[in-house]
Amino acid sequence: MLYDAYELQRKMLAGASAMARLGAGWLQGPANPFSYMGGGTVVASALEVFAHAAAPRGKPAFGLTHTVIDGDEVAVHEEIVFQRPFGQLKRFRREGIEQAPKLLIVAPMSGHYATLLRGTVERMLPVADVYITDWRDAKLVPLADGRFDLDDYIDYLVAFLAAIGPNAGQGGTHMLAVCQPSVPCLAAVALMSADAHPCRPRTLTMMGGPIDTREAPTAVNTLATERPHSWFADNVIVTVPAGHPGAGRRVYPGFLQLAGFMSMNLGNHMQSHWEMFAHLVQGDGEGAGATKAFYEEYRSVCDMTAEFYLQTIDRVFQTHALPRGLMTHRGRPVDLAAITDVALLAVEGEKDDISGLGQTKAALTLATSLPAELKRYLVAEGAGHYGIFNGSRWRNMVAPVVEQWIAAHS
Repeated sequence: MLYDAYELQRKMLAGASAMARLGAGWLQGPANPFSYMGGGTVVASALEVFAHAAAPRGKPAFGLTHTVIDGDEVAVHEEIVFQRPFGQLKRFRREGIEQAPKLLIVAPMSGHYATLLRGTVERMLPVADVYITDWRDAKLVPLADGRFDLDDYIDYLVAFLAAIGPNAGQGGTHMLAVCQPSVPCLAAVALMSADAHPCRPRTLTMMGGPIDTREAPTAVNTLATERPHSWFADNVIVTVPAGHPGAGRRVYPGFLQLAGFMSMNLGNHMQSHWEMFAHLVQGDGEGAGATKAFYEEYRSVCDMTAEFYLQTIDRVFQTHALPRGLMTHRGRPVDLAAITDVALLAVEGEKDDISGLGQTKAALTLATSLPAELKRYLVAEGAGHYGIFNGSRWRNMVAPVVEQWIAAHS
């Protein structure tokens, strides 16, 4: 019922958004005398803000067509190099450039598409052969394709690294995990290290990841622990309705995830939309455009399988399986002491309100067999959660350290 109600509301708002956009365009038309009146501008700006907020959204495009290497513009082509039902491995091939470290960026499966990391990819393109995990919206995966849980996630990571190839050649292979995937990435590295897997990465960078959420708990951690596991299964898991390829699949819907994140910082979101309105009234399209671009991406959401979401709540946030040495993969213990030659970089934002200070750093302590020279910790001053992988702090403060870490172990 909840998903059906959402679908009905989405369709109604799509029509209202279209009407508001037409109204804004009419009020701003040069042939319309109301466009030259102050009231007309205010109403048109209000309609445009509403139209943008209510518009339906699908999967955004990366839109990265070129990069600059050593002062020269180089064309970039997106390629799908490996596919599985719940995700694919995407490569950003730089035309004519082959000799460079390979970097697998692992996007979070947390309600947003991999395009949320567009800025992360863009910044690393000049220095690496970049790949990214492009996770699929669960409501688009037919039931016949089976289930997808935390064990499957780890299997996908190993398969993606194997598809990239053995960790040899110019620069080797490196992995960068943003937020939630830090846990399965660290587990995958431990399992591959224990097996002496030839495709294990030379470095793993974890940024704002919930390795040990007992450290500096945030509102997100509190929400996940103040209710029993059964509450999440009973209250936030719904069935995909008819009309979608994945009809009948049990999911944690992206719209609920988005609602949760929006409510955590509702005042900030309201202020951002007020500022967008003010920019439009003043005729400052560039200022309004920056806010629009952010929310265009932020509001594009997708569903997660119920089994993956519920296992994450249980193992990462409630039982703290990885830091307590209790995590298993298909019945096999995940031993972080098996990591002996994969260099670990932990990055945290000073003002991160999703993964608190110390949660990602915990990985460095847990990797007890890893030499000190293969560990590094960075706190990005003034950066919130999104600031450590997007925006000016990412580009100027965090990315140079990641770049140097990769270069030092290539």
